[in-house]
Amino acid sequence: MIGFVNLFKPAGPSSAHAVSRVRRIYALYAGDRKLAAGHLGTLDPQAAGVLPVAIGKATRLIPLLLDQRKGYVCTLVLGRSTTTQDAQGETVESAIPPADWPKRLEPLLSRFVGRIAQTPPMYSAARHRGRRLYELAREGKIVERRARPVTVYGLTMLGLESNAARLRVACSEGTYVRTLCHDLGAALGTPAHMGALVREASGPFVLYEARTLDEIARNPEGALIAPEHIIPFPTIVLDLRGSADFRAGRVVPLPEGATGRHVFVRDESRTLVGVGEALGTLLAPRKVFL
Repeated sequence: MIGFVNLFKPAGPSSAHAVSRVRRIYALYAGDRKLAAGHLGTLDPQAAGVLPVAIGKATRLIPLLLDQRKGYVCTLVLGRSTTTQDAQGETVESAIPPADWPKRLEPLLSRFVGRIAQTPPMYSAARHRGRRLYELAREGKIVERRARPVTVYGLTMLGLESNAARLRVACSEGTYVRTLCHDLGAALGTPAHMGALVREASGPFVLYEARTLDEIARNPEGALIAPEHIIPFPTIVLDLRGSADFRAGRVVPLPEGATGRHVFVRDESRTLVGVGEALGTLLAPRKVFL
């Protein structure tokens, strides 16, 4: 079994727990207790939205997913900063936001669009000398973190309510939206944290196509997305001998008319057998699914 699932993760369970539930559904469906599954980008437990999951040998295709852009809708809450930079953390500082913050916020957003530097929060999965930062934070330790570049492609205000604003964010992989909220508050001169967070998109996976666990359990095959629909490689079909050689790891002649450096390879029965790389008139196996 090979493919991707566009899972809607509700707020509450961890990404690992959600993936484990999906894996069990497909392991039962395929009759394979050792079936692999892995997600493409963690969502914090309190966040909801798109959580792409690779099923079976699709886990080996994750490095080929070039589009890693993310899309979110979040709530920027002013007046309180926290240890985790979201609503779950303990209060670090509180203050009444300046009365003119609604007028100042929208012009300020443009300063955070483009390539910006972010310092990973202590409660994050980034590593420091081999250990996760959140592990150190839970021990009460604070270590120096190096700022790293991320890209914000778009940042727009959707609405205002009391001491909060709803924002839509389009950003690169590795962007911390809660840090963005914290930094926006600092630029406004007031403590701030991230409230609610919904991931609207992760690469080619979008929210309106996402399925709940119940929907996936009712129709596992219907929820499984073929790799060709996610990774934009052309597909070629090899004859019996060619597919056997390809499976054995041997270079085979590249069929006429094949385009693209990388291609999905299927055999005469249209079973996906791997990914090949075009080398002139030859096709070299790069990932083989036995």
